[in-house]
Amino acid sequence: MSALKKIIRRAKRKRRQHHQHQEQGMAMDHQEGISTSKGDDVHKVVEGEEEISVVNHGINKKINKEVSYKLSSFWELPEYMKDNEFILGYYRANWPLKEALFSICRWHNETLNVWTHLIGFLLFLGLTMANLVKVPQVADLFGLFTSSVLTSTERNASHDSNYQLLGTIDLKQISQQSIHRHLAAAADGTPAARWPFYVFLAGSMFCLLSSTICHLFSCHSHHLNLTLLRIDYVGIAVMIITSFFPNIYYVFQCEPHWQFAYLGGITVMGIFTIATLLTPSHSAGRFRGLRAMLFTSMGLFGLVPSVHAGLVNWSNPKRDAILYYEGAMALSYLMGTAFYVARVPERFRPGWFDLAGHSHQIFHVLVVLGALAHYGAALVFLEYRDQVGC
Repeated sequence: MSALKKIIRRAKRKRRQHHQHQEQGMAMDHQEGISTSKGDDVHKVVEGEEEISVVNHGINKKINKEVSYKLSSFWELPEYMKDNEFILGYYRANWPLKEALFSICRWHNETLNVWTHLIGFLLFLGLTMANLVKVPQVADLFGLFTSSVLTSTERNASHDSNYQLLGTIDLKQISQQSIHRHLAAAADGTPAARWPFYVFLAGSMFCLLSSTICHLFSCHSHHLNLTLLRIDYVGIAVMIITSFFPNIYYVFQCEPHWQFAYLGGITVMGIFTIATLLTPSHSAGRFRGLRAMLFTSMGLFGLVPSVHAGLVNWSNPKRDAILYYEGAMALSYLMGTAFYVARVPERFRPGWFDLAGHSHQIFHVLVVLGALAHYGAALVFLEYRDQVGC
């Protein structure tokens, strides 16, 4: 602005000089020259203004860019982003997609939300590939941790079982050689269908990936925020639905009418839940309790086939191992939902857990642990059907 004032003052000074020449009675042609010079001076002033305007616009643009990429407090957020009043800082608001993508390597209050489910997605992708290419050392994720416990429980169960051919096999022994050996002694010698197992893996990966994308890019705009939130909710519902497929299919493999009843029931519930969650108004923060109730209801539906399966398969030597895994899964999911709804611990110390340790991060970790526990149960179901058939 100071440069612009100097240019204007210089132009006014030249105008006064021209007026003085006119008053002294200069010739007409000389006066035309003065007029031209005067016009040039004004043109220079205009050019100076444009130049300064361009400079100022560049400065403002740079300042706006720096401001838009800084982390914001809860009170600076647009209304659509105000979801958890106990997380007070380190928000990203209205960031460009490129900056939102690169923020995956920057600390903010969504960093651990992104990475917990991104790591979970990569883990399940690796497990899926290991099963597809038949790498039992990788596919049997739990054999390293549970082989001694499962071996003892299965040994005790085998003494009172009619399935002596199973012996004391644990998850660590699931490989092509052991499957072929036990298939030779099985009743029909036909391996169990793999598609329910891969349906569960695909549903888990979809849920974890959609959650990762939602937490990474929902800071871009209101429209994208709503879209990604709905996809995230759909991912949770899909994961719950597909989690039922391996256990119901393999437990009731010899009773297809029960397969149809239970899988059809959870699928209908899932479609209803998805339709409800896709309603724009139900994406708001005040419907957090409703969403939790819908997801919990879908999970509790599993109690019916679980009790049924327990009654008809009580003598199964794999019973204890399956109960351990499924119990761990249920506990993880229920605890995660409780943290999600109660917003603990940040409720007691607002601002203390903005970056790490808040309820949504705990919820994410427990979801991954629950899915891994269910993966272990699915391996036991699959091994059992491979060995004894229907």
